[in-house]
Amino acid sequence: QVQLVESGGGLVQAGGSLRLSCVASGTIFRNNFMGWYRQAPEKERERVATMSSGGTTTYVDSVKGRFTISRDNAKNTVYLQMNNLKPEDTAVYYCGYWRFGSTVKYWGQGTQVTVSS
Repeated sequence: QVQLVESGGGLVQAGGSLRLSCVASGTIFRNNFMGWYRQAPEKERERVATMSSGGTTTYVDSVKGRFTISRDNAKNTVYLQMNNLKPEDTAVYYCGYWRFGSTVKYWGQGTQVTVSS
């Protein structure tokens, strides 16, 4: 089992910045992925950014150049630096963890990000 706890959400004006953090605990395998997904009201959850334990990253096109994912493997922590936020970034952001080759994902409780125009 893996437990994930997010922090860092909040209310910010368009053009502002926020930094999300997520700490994983429990049975953490060395080869894994951690990432951020988001879900806006009445929309499906979408992948925002992921990062492997080896450092490989992916981003959804809409956040490229604005968001940066990073992680501290020693602390089992993943971060999402969000700059130049837009109202369409408003959503609940979820941290996820999964092992290489596994379809089982663990999720945090989510943190609300609201961007006002």
